[in-house]
Amino acid sequence: MHPFTFGIYPGSALGAEDGLLIGLPDIPERIQEALNDLQPDGKSFRVRAYIDRDNVQGSTPQHFEQYIAPNRKLDLVLCYRAIDEPFELWTDFIRRTIQQYGPNLATLQITEEANSTGPGGDGITPNVRAALVAGVLAAKTEIQRLGLPIGVGFSATISFNPADDFWTELGQLGGQSFVNALDYVALDFFPDVFVPLQPNVQLSDAVRAVLHQFRHVNMLQAGIPATVPMHIGENGWPTSPTRPYTRQAEVLETIIRTVYEQRETYNIACYELFDLRDANSSNPDIFYQFGLLRDDYSPKPAYGVFKELVAELSV
Repeated sequence: MHPFTFGIYPGSALGAEDGLLIGLPDIPERIQEALNDLQPDGKSFRVRAYIDRDNVQGSTPQHFEQYIAPNRKLDLVLCYRAIDEPFELWTDFIRRTIQQYGPNLATLQITEEANSTGPGGDGITPNVRAALVAGVLAAKTEIQRLGLPIGVGFSATISFNPADDFWTELGQLGGQSFVNALDYVALDFFPDVFVPLQPNVQLSDAVRAVLHQFRHVNMLQAGIPATVPMHIGENGWPTSPTRPYTRQAEVLETIIRTVYEQRETYNIACYELFDLRDANSSNPDIFYQFGLLRDDYSPKPAYGVFKELVAELSV
């Protein structure tokens, strides 16, 4: 049976149009309660966390290692925002991170959305593509040296632009050694959030179209074969005064079931939801309301739906 693992980002900080958005302070005990509740007995589950080398103290969620538990490890994202500095500082940081957190890592993501200059994307950094390749190679070498079972990959957003050179340049920069070092590539996508669906388009059809484009067009342009698994690194649907809680639950169920149904077709091994809790439930801006929980940790309908899907579909 094709392996399929779930995870979630439990922090309150996120990238928004005006930069990093910091929500209300986390309550670790409530986060731990929710993670314990969402993770089925005996099944693997992942906690997504982010670190920036230039601001390690600003990791989100803070002190993320406290959320590690039996069968629950980290999907740790190393963001890259450095400009005009030697890559040795970047690769040294990657090696130190592996040495520090290695036994608690399920996966290590090198850069965050290196092809995106939008909210939260590392594509704003001029040399990020070369940093991505150098980082993946350095991470794989260190993981193999230590004999650790950690998957190495990177994330990207979907591109339908034939003039976009991100994927072809990535393949040229990295070559076969880069492709051989990859254990997965993560897709971050938010259908019907930043670009509303057209009235005649079904959500499930839109999801299938994105998965097809990412696997059979984007990844292939970099020479990444179908044997390298895809992950869903970030996916969610925020609420607001015009985006009802019930619709959030419906959208997430449709997306997750569609991804799961397509897992064999596109070699998808993991789905991680963004995110656990609203940054601020009283703020009508959608960036503040991506959570399955309100900012007081009370559940929206989508929380129960996600919990049931994780229990049903975890393989």
